[in-house]
Amino acid sequence: MSLNRQQVMHDVLERVPKLPTRPENKISAYYGENVFNKFVMRSYLPDEAYKGILKAMEDGTPVDRKVADQTATAMKEWAISRGATHYTHWFQPLTGSTAEKHDSFIAPTGDGRAIEKFDGSLLVQQEPDASSFPNGGIRNTFEARGYTLWDPTSPAFVMGETLCIPTIFISYTGFALDNKTPLLKALAAVDKAATSVCQYFDKNITKVNASLGWEQEYFLVDKALYAARPDLAMTGRALFGAQPAKGQQLDDHYFGSIPQRVSAFMKDFELEAHKLGIPVTTRHNEVAPNQFEVAPVYEEANLANDHNLLLMELLEIIAQKHDFRVLLHEKPFPGLNGSGKHNNWSLGTNTGVNLLKPGTNPKTNLRFLTFFVNTLAALHTHADIVRASFAGVGNDHRLGANEAPPAIISAFIGSQLSELLDGLEKHIKAGKLTPADKTALKLEIGRIPEALLDNTDRNRTSPFAFTGNKFELRAVGSSANCAVPMTVLNTIVAEQLGLFKKSVDARIKKGDGKDEAILKELQALIKQSKAIRFEGNGYGDEWVKEAKKRGLSNMRTSPEALGVWGRKEVVSLFEDLKVLKPEELAARREIEYEKYMMKRQIEATIACDLAQNTILPAAINYQNFLLENIMGIEETFGKKGSKMIRPQKDLLEKTSTLVNDLYTSMGKISNEMDKANSASSHQKQAEAYGKIVTPLIEELGVSCTVLEGIIDNELWPLPKFTELLFTR
Repeated sequence: MSLNRQQVMHDVLERVPKLPTRPENKISAYYGENVFNKFVMRSYLPDEAYKGILKAMEDGTPVDRKVADQTATAMKEWAISRGATHYTHWFQPLTGSTAEKHDSFIAPTGDGRAIEKFDGSLLVQQEPDASSFPNGGIRNTFEARGYTLWDPTSPAFVMGETLCIPTIFISYTGFALDNKTPLLKALAAVDKAATSVCQYFDKNITKVNASLGWEQEYFLVDKALYAARPDLAMTGRALFGAQPAKGQQLDDHYFGSIPQRVSAFMKDFELEAHKLGIPVTTRHNEVAPNQFEVAPVYEEANLANDHNLLLMELLEIIAQKHDFRVLLHEKPFPGLNGSGKHNNWSLGTNTGVNLLKPGTNPKTNLRFLTFFVNTLAALHTHADIVRASFAGVGNDHRLGANEAPPAIISAFIGSQLSELLDGLEKHIKAGKLTPADKTALKLEIGRIPEALLDNTDRNRTSPFAFTGNKFELRAVGSSANCAVPMTVLNTIVAEQLGLFKKSVDARIKKGDGKDEAILKELQALIKQSKAIRFEGNGYGDEWVKEAKKRGLSNMRTSPEALGVWGRKEVVSLFEDLKVLKPEELAARREIEYEKYMMKRQIEATIACDLAQNTILPAAINYQNFLLENIMGIEETFGKKGSKMIRPQKDLLEKTSTLVNDLYTSMGKISNEMDKANSASSHQKQAEAYGKIVTPLIEELGVSCTVLEGIIDNELWPLPKFTELLFTR
């Protein structure tokens, strides 16, 4: 073992769990203390301003200048009381993460002093330089102007010494340059469509909110070991490595006792999360060693997404305080389970009703069926868009790998609901419903709550599973911004609900009763969307064949899936619902192709660098060690020694072959990278990196992994999985 590696391991073994500074009182006593929430606003704002902000939050009405000034002053005073010296507009550029530019509150007075100043104009709008953020061709390079605009629906918060104000990010020409803007528009679209359909059942329903409950999976590795693995540091994943003798095969890590050092970290980040109003409630060990999960209470989707992005940032900050690094890559270690971010989605009304939760009588259950079946119909019509929404380099390694759903989109609803839908499909006859039909249908629909009592299990192989009162989109990757799949899901459901309302109204106009018209339209949708329902094993080869028969797509790679954004019908969908303009959609497609290409490019470059400058020198040192041993034995024992050195010669031959293979792989990668880089578009570059370069990286990784199993531990230069994956 090299001195450097010895020192790294010594430092790791010497670590002592660090206990967090935790208040002695209850969580409820400090929950949200760093958030400018309604409770704080009520204390700091005059009644007029408070009511104006509430109206903006609930109805989306503009905030007038007077209210903005009053809010800014109150926000500044509160933030300073929390230790803030700066403020920033916190936004979500198309990098997939967040961005911020900090400005001080101070304003010089002209007499050598300064005052703290923050007014409505600074709160409502800022002008960060947009030139270096991804734009996908929406603007020219020299057109750097971009605007961040305050989003009152997501409360400001203090992070460290900075007041963070959630905002949208748009170009000078009005195009969305972020992920929040289309999400807000999609939420408005589904609110409008769902509220309209709700009027069939309850006139008191005037607003529908989409809710989101994310489940964030992640890995922890020791900070020193992380720093000694350039592939982890540069790409977020280990490009190669031998499996430890004990990995996850015993299933003993899942829900097991949390290691003390990890527990200290969890308590610390939960403390800070609660101060920021992030309602995390669940923590546990996941399947793979050193893999964990955190999950919150469900919230309105826009706020929930902001909280998830904030939590991902918080995880990394607190991890480093505990000498950890967080891995949010979807597949950081080959051969072990990867990490996802399950998006649990539902629709709730201003009257407190979950539209995807069955009720206690036929009327409320008909409402449930309406939203349940329309969601399935939306998924069936737009399955390919849903697939594209969670495309990415990391997910290409994870999807369908016997730990995550396959790339084929399907919905699991359970056997009892399947039987119910099949029954409804066959039961409704042409023409008017007879009294007997109506009675039978009411009895059947009325039994839904009882049927769902034993129908809350989740099919882990399904990308879209109904779990009793919500749908769980399980295919989203752990590093993803939830805004993208949530924008897609709410948009397609909004479109489907609009079509449903139009068809039901047409049936009523022709003479059908309201309930009869709804049931007949549901029957039509059940028939149309039947292909998307699948209750079996999504990992099996049989499902691939069956899905093909059903006409379902199987886009295995991200470059293939990203092509969906260019389809005419997809462009029309987002344009018609005013969620994304054609130019904005095209820009996102271009950005994702480029991002995919660049991430693969980084992987290929670091793989060759590791092979050339780290693995090959170690292999050559091992060859020299073997040669010295062979020559020494031959010199000492003469002919008699030839039999004694057979194992050493076999090892030398095997090592030499692998060194040659490694060198050959590097040459192939270099040649194919040159070809890929010269392709005429980002799409073609991404396709070349995905289809040609990535398999070569894996080929090189195999040689490195085999060498790891041969070379003496004292000579091997990198931390192994055995060391990385078991927290000490």
